[in-house]
This record gives sequence, C-alpha cells and structure tokens, in this order.
Amino acid sequence: MTVGNDSVVTIAYTLYNQEGALIDSSEENGSIAYLHGHGNIVPGLEKALAGKTVGDTVNAQVAPAEAYGERREELVFSVPRDRLPEEEELVEGMQFRAQVSEGQDLVVTLVDLDEKEVTLDGNHPLAGETLVFDVEIQDVREATPEEIDHGHVHDGTHQH
Repeated sequence: MTVGNDSVVTIAYTLYNQEGALIDSSEENGSIAYLHGHGNIVPGLEKALAGKTVGDTVNAQVAPAEAYGERREELVFSVPRDRLPEEEELVEGMQFRAQVSEGQDLVVTLVDLDEKEVTLDGNHPLAGETLVFDVEIQDVREATPEEIDHGHVHDGTHQH
C-alpha cells in the first residue's frame, strides 16, 4: 500500500536543523503514526511522503513556510508579572497556555523575566527554521472510518 490520503503511516525519523544539529529522533521518542492528509504532521514532510511505501527512506528539506512558519515578532510580547499565577515558579523556557484574546489560547514560551514583567513568545520553537527530516516508512494501512472522522490515529489508548 502506498502513502496517500486517509492512510495511517508509521515512520521512524530523525530531525535536524539546516546546520545539521539534531532536534528530535524516534530513537529517543519512538516511531510515530499519523493520519496522512489530515494535517497531523508538517505539510512539507507530508508532501514528501505521499506515494511512498513500506521500507522507503526519504530525506526531506522543509522550508519554514511548509513547516512551522516564519517567526512573527508580533507574537513576542510582555505582560505584567502579576498577571501570571503566583503559585508557580517562573523560569525561562517554560511553556504554558495563555489566553491572548476572547476564547483564543496560544502556547507561549517564557523568554525573559524581571521583577515587574515577563516576555512571552507565541511562535513555535521551530518557527523560521528550515528542517531536515530523515524518514523510514515502517507501516502503511487504511485508516478506519472512525479515525478518518476524528482526523487522527487511534492507537488503543485513545479516548474522546
């Protein structure tokens, strides 16, 4: 079976930045299964895997526009420190959800803090990066109707 829309694809991968520094690997975190054609992985990698079969290896260089987008400076902002929960110790690099407008949450990274304010960054940590993926396709199967309806893979531990 070939990789196409509505197929469940299991991949082993290694992810590097353009300079060759290791970012992530399935050796550390295990293989991943995703539902092809449903936006579950970055678009550039999904395009590179289309039409491949079990055992194929792919090296894909993915530009920011096809990965996590360009960095957007308007997503970096400062707020008074007293607007954050006092019971939690604040440290640079921590991530949490912040409500940025009525009903809209954004995952932000704390990038700087002082006694009066904190600077938060709503960009994905890999925004602006060209990503290099080395991928081996380990399995391809048809998705179940439920997986297609829900837009993601069900792995036996899944609950709605």
